[in-house]
Amino acid sequence: MNFLGVGLPEMLVIFAVALLVFGPRKLPEIGRTLAKTLRSLQDASKEFEAQLIKEAHELEKASR
Repeated sequence: MNFLGVGLPEMLVIFAVALLVFGPRKLPEIGRTLAKTLRSLQDASKEFEAQLIKEAHELEKASR
């Protein structure tokens, strides 16, 4: 398992440090916020990619 160049052992260390820093009560809230942020970044990325593809098709049609 490799996510953004971070393997499972590194993820466990990051989780343990976060647990020590934020405590068990804040961790689920932080996880939800992080998940929402990642989801919105994914949506923005897909929208940007779709716009680029649309523009490329329009340029291709115009050059014919």
